Amino acid sequence: MGTSSAIVQAPIMLRIDDLNAGYGESHVLRGVGLDLRGGTAMGLLGRNGMGKTTLIRTLLGFVRASAGGVHWQGRDVTGWPPERMARLGIGYVPEGRGIFPNLSVRENLLMSARPGPNGRKEWTYERVLGVFPRLRERLGHGGQQLSGGEQQMLSIGRALMTNPLLMILDEATEGLAPLIVGEIWRVIGEIRAAGISTLIVDRNYRAVLAHTDRAVVLEKGRVVLAGDSAELARQPEALSRWLGV
Repeated sequence: MGTSSAIVQAPIMLRIDDLNAGYGESHVLRGVGLDLRGGTAMGLLGRNGMGKTTLIRTLLGFVRASAGGVHWQGRDVTGWPPERMARLGIGYVPEGRGIFPNLSVRENLLMSARPGPNGRKEWTYERVLGVFPRLRERLGHGGQQLSGGEQQMLSIGRALMTNPLLMILDEATEGLAPLIVGEIWRVIGEIRAAGISTLIVDRNYRAVLAHTDRAVVLEKGRVVLAGDSAELARQPEALSRWLGV
């Protein structure tokens, strides 16, 4: 999907500026910068180990930045702890799903329910179950009783229950059956249509480019390719070079 003039004019929601971070002596991110405008979707691409998850964990406050900054709606939030970042309106669907296995589907959803910034309550329990009818059939099941695809739906549903302004999805389709993968992409389309900004990490670069407005490619912690998703999809040689596809 191409970038419309309305999207171009939307204010910048998230700005990452010259971000550097890593783990101990390992320097992972090296001067990463990107802008995500309100109501738009951005793909974050790159081979394994190139810094995608580290970037997400740094902007969310799980990893401390050694240099550079994270700005949210024009406000410097660099180094804020994860719980404070979440209250800004950022929903996170982590790799590995992160649901509570000993709680039921109903409990997982309801314990996450809260108004978004400015008191928004657009994503109710009933609305989430409308998006995920499969979860409605399993409300009394424990998280550990669900299939991988159902756990992923629950993880996305929990994030929606926080009424986020931005949804970050890290490998939301990894290891799932093709039918379920199609269902997850359908839901991501609904999230976009609802006006929620999205930041999507997924190994299927074609699907990412088809479901985002813009995309960036990371290589060894640096942005090596960035632009309109539709334009990047027409650059197979560049994608092949940096993604190894």
